[in-house]
Amino acid sequence: MTDRALVTGATGFLGGHLVERLVADGWDVTATRREGSDTSALDGLDVEWAEADVLDADAVSDAVEGHDRVFHLAGIGLQAADAPVVERVNRDGTENVLAAAHETGVERVVFTSTAGTRRRANGIATEADVADPIGAYQRGKAAAEDRCDEYGEQGLDVVTVHPTSIFGSRDEEFTGRLLRMASDPKLAVHPPGGASFVGVDDVVDGTVAAMERGTAGEHYLLAGENLRYDEALDVIAEEIDGHAPLAQVPPQAIRAAGPVVGVVNRVLGTRMFPFDAEMARLSTQELFYSPRKAQRELDYDYAPLAELVPEAWEWFRSQTTDVAEPASVE
Repeated sequence: MTDRALVTGATGFLGGHLVERLVADGWDVTATRREGSDTSALDGLDVEWAEADVLDADAVSDAVEGHDRVFHLAGIGLQAADAPVVERVNRDGTENVLAAAHETGVERVVFTSTAGTRRRANGIATEADVADPIGAYQRGKAAAEDRCDEYGEQGLDVVTVHPTSIFGSRDEEFTGRLLRMASDPKLAVHPPGGASFVGVDDVVDGTVAAMERGTAGEHYLLAGENLRYDEALDVIAEEIDGHAPLAQVPPQAIRAAGPVVGVVNRVLGTRMFPFDAEMARLSTQELFYSPRKAQRELDYDYAPLAELVPEAWEWFRSQTTDVAEPASVE
């Protein structure tokens, strides 16, 4: 008998790729969407749609009813809204999904959190390195992880995955910015710090493995290649015959700009700039992670950044009309 899976956040970057994988593997998939959401990336797939805002407990309960497994990815990202809304959606939306799963007898929930709730100063973090959350996004996710623990104590089977910095097609934010930085010679500076770069397909593999083989109550970092941003942009530029920025923005300049940007965002009533004082401090760090637990328990693996670039670059060029032409080779 085919498992029936509900995927929340299916219209998002990671959620859409996960739905494609589940359908290809023969799962019976229901995907949630909010009214007016763009579902075009999943056109033609054998998916049942359920309209449900995760803050609407009744709608969530209706969507969860009748499913064996739930992949909970719905939430609000770093640039999507003001801080109270980001925190509330990521915390209370997860609470609603867990409550519905517990009430309806779901066999397992896989919750997609963030690697940001784990951090180690000057080192490579593991699942054990629980950190004080920085910013509304991390606070919401950390609170959601606490809810998972609470429902686990009540008998709900919950596994939590923590993707690092996801790179892949259909991601206009992180991936799109990096590809533009590496392809546009007018963008002459790169950010300080670093990240653990992981392909979207590898995160999907790890998420499905967590559903199938993960241990209830456990956390798994779905990490990738740890690189400073200058190293990552060199890799990307080499793959696309581009122009890696040569100069680094001084970390102290970003930290100093954070409070000013926060004031501007509040005055304008919108996130004109995609960071504030808290996120500015975080963005200058080298946020490196270990995937060893997931490799050991989930048979997880990841591709290096260089292997991820060609497919993402093809997507980026198909979506962007003002991409700089690659450098000519004499």
